[in-house]
Amino acid sequence: MDRFLIMTVGVTHSGKTTFAKLLEKRMTNSIVVDQDLQEEFLQKNYSILIPEFGPKNLKYALTQTIVDFAINKTNLHIILCNSNRQKNPRLYLLNLFKKERFKTIIVNFDFPLDKIKCRIVNSDRDLTILRNVKNYDEILNIQLNQTEKEDFIRPTEEEANYLFTITKECEVQSVVESIINIINGIKS
Repeated sequence: MDRFLIMTVGVTHSGKTTFAKLLEKRMTNSIVVDQDLQEEFLQKNYSILIPEFGPKNLKYALTQTIVDFAINKTNLHIILCNSNRQKNPRLYLLNLFKKERFKTIIVNFDFPLDKIKCRIVNSDRDLTILRNVKNYDEILNIQLNQTEKEDFIRPTEEEANYLFTITKECEVQSVVESIINIINGIKS
């Protein structure tokens, strides 16, 4: 059986987590690895270990442990639900999974900026996981400024076995169906 890594790419509030949960429900034998969940867990249970500023080393270590365990101790497909916007770290992760003989799928969320801002305004997402910023507007502004830098680029077809780009909410279900068909070996 082929194992798959499904990696989401996109700015805050672009639908990555919603998509990952939907895909996980439809995909047998899969797990979502979401760094926001690790951050929430650490904030609630180990906040004393989390520095007020600086890199989120503890969150990254926890995520890496979960990913390593899923790769080496299970036969699960992995849905990696993070922003994954920087090309070099994204390629590093993709190559790591390819070495472990995973087939790779990238789902790039490229919604219009006004749609993202509307989602942020209407969001009830927990703010306690945020560090160094007060709200998701600030995160979006940081991400938009990062987009000006050369390493923050959209994924290309050469990066993974399959690439999907979602620009409208109505495309989500068809991308889920396409991924299910790929995993089940169904040609479309």
